[in-house]
Order: sequence, then C-alpha cells, then structure tokens
Amino acid sequence: MMPTLKPKHRPFCFSVKGHVKMLRLALNVTSMTFFIIAQAPEPYIVITGFEVTVTLFFIMLYILRLDRLIACLFWPLLDIINSVIAAIFMIIISVLALLPETTTFIVLGGVFGLLAAVCCIADGVLIYRKLLFNPSGPYQKHSIHDKI
Repeated sequence: MMPTLKPKHRPFCFSVKGHVKMLRLALNVTSMTFFIIAQAPEPYIVITGFEVTVTLFFIMLYILRLDRLIACLFWPLLDIINSVIAAIFMIIISVLALLPETTTFIVLGGVFGLLAAVCCIADGVLIYRKLLFNPSGPYQKHSIHDKI
C-alpha cells in the first residue's frame, strides 16, 4: 500500500500556486518570443526577459524548497511584491505594444503580456490569501478555538 500525501506536503508543481506560476512563466516566455521575432523596441524584450528570469527564480526556489531553508527572508511578501510590480510593468508594456499600428507579432506579444499580467495578479492574490489570518477557500486554517 502506497502512503498518501497530505495536502500540506503536496509538491509545489502540483499545487494551484505552482500551476499559476508556471502558466505565468509560459505566457511571459511566449510574449518575449513574439517581441524578439518582431524586433520590437528593446524595453519590451528586456522587461519580459526580466520577468521570465524572476519567475523562473521563484519557481526554482519553491521546487527546491529553499524558501524553508533560507528563513531570514519573508518569501511570500517578496513574491507578492514581485507579482504586483510584474503586473504593473506587463500592463504598461502590453498597452504600449497594442496602441500603435504595429506588426502582428508585436500585437500577439502584447496580448500574451496582458494574459501574463492577469496571471501575475492571480498569483499575488493566491499568496495574499494564504497569508491572511482567517482565509477562506483552499488555504483555510483552523483557528485556535477549534483545538479547545
């Protein structure tokens, strides 16, 4: 008989947060690829490339469980700040890519950038809900009164 994993011990790759973060990475890579193919202005490529790098860093951090090993930093707060800043930058870059009459690839990069911004917001909301003292939904914790 194989032991079942408790939800607390579920690997990052199979969690909702992991799926959203990997979808965010895929959308950023797709957006950056379209910007590179279209030879878009450098800020578009640099910002999406930076977002790919930072998102990949957080994925590796959570997969290797380094967030538990390096306890001197409060990783969820850093992840929320990253999600908010990434959403702001991706919205700005995507809107700038969609406004003028440009090539199809730049428009596709802007559309995938907006989808990546939505995933950034969803990622930040998931982490924020996990940090709340009395969250609702899948991150619900038992209060001290339940133990008495």
